[in-house]
Amino acid sequence: MNSNCLIIAGEKSGEDHCLSFFSDLKEECPGVNFWGVGGDEMTDLGFESLYQLKDFSSWGFSEVIAKIPFYFSALNKIVETAVERNTKVAILIDFQDFNLRLAKRLSKNGIKVLYYVAPQAWAWKPWRAKTLGEAVHTLFTIIPFEKNWFKERGVRNVVSVNHPLHYSMGPEFKKGPSKIFAELKDACHLLLLPGSRNFEVKNLLPEFIKVAAKLKNENPGLRLSIVKSPNVDEALYSPYLQLFEKIYPSDSLTNALEQADFSLAASGTVTLATALYEVPTVVCYKSSLLNEFIFYTFLDYKGPISLANIVHDRIIYPELIQDQATEYNIHQAILKWMTSEAEYIKIKKELAKTKELIRGEGLEASQILAEVINQNSI
Repeated sequence: MNSNCLIIAGEKSGEDHCLSFFSDLKEECPGVNFWGVGGDEMTDLGFESLYQLKDFSSWGFSEVIAKIPFYFSALNKIVETAVERNTKVAILIDFQDFNLRLAKRLSKNGIKVLYYVAPQAWAWKPWRAKTLGEAVHTLFTIIPFEKNWFKERGVRNVVSVNHPLHYSMGPEFKKGPSKIFAELKDACHLLLLPGSRNFEVKNLLPEFIKVAAKLKNENPGLRLSIVKSPNVDEALYSPYLQLFEKIYPSDSLTNALEQADFSLAASGTVTLATALYEVPTVVCYKSSLLNEFIFYTFLDYKGPISLANIVHDRIIYPELIQDQATEYNIHQAILKWMTSEAEYIKIKKELAKTKELIRGEGLEASQILAEVINQNSI
């Protein structure tokens, strides 16, 4: 049997994380077959998919419940295959509910688990730090305060690495010159980022469109664009597409951000991207009533939910959650930057600090992963 390494990237953000190091990892581990769960972009790079990314796609408590039988079946199949192939190392990427269960099973079978992108246990189920300490060989963190948080709770081997966006934008990335405030009146570009899941776009895009229409009435020079996700039903976009000057596919996000002056965004990794590109953003989140109940009843963490605010350790982007995400509230939040030069300058200065905040310890994730894989190759 050839040397092999299991990788689990069970959602699109996990695949994006994997793509930030996968090509380098393959070069540093010649002859190793990488297999497991991943998306089309990973497959194009030579990854062997036991399951496709879309098979694992779900969001929110109600959707996850419906897929529990599949998840348990997949977990058993992955463990059985890893044992059959005499797999020595597994890289588990994000996707915490599934991957933490898998980590325990793999560890019991003598497989070294490298967990890339620590779960946000400080926000949700802090006892998971104990599981990580028992089952994980190396834990990788990408948010500044996380390394110490996990080490204080018994996770011995924790490595702080650059956030994947640090790589995707390139080491010499620098945002181009922003417009001065006076220029915004005649040529203001608003980018809509309503999410990459059906429920996000269904709940947020209609509100975003109402806000955009109101802003257009107030500023006829406003230009409107959107980033569309291939994972979202086209019917959720189609009623509004004629309103946009530019429609970007999701793999052209950086191009969209280069042109944007402001944005309205669903909460997620994209908020960190907008911060890196110094685009003032109003962050929104709307889910089902059941998910809202779960969120407010069981979430221990009471801080900001958007990654940009978490990285800055303070509220720089307004966060409008559930019934707060209304046309009026969103409009008022973004209007503050559009109408006040002092507020516009203030937010731009804060955003300029973002890249330094996501810098790790100068360690390359691919090198650390490759070292463990090569040490355990057979």
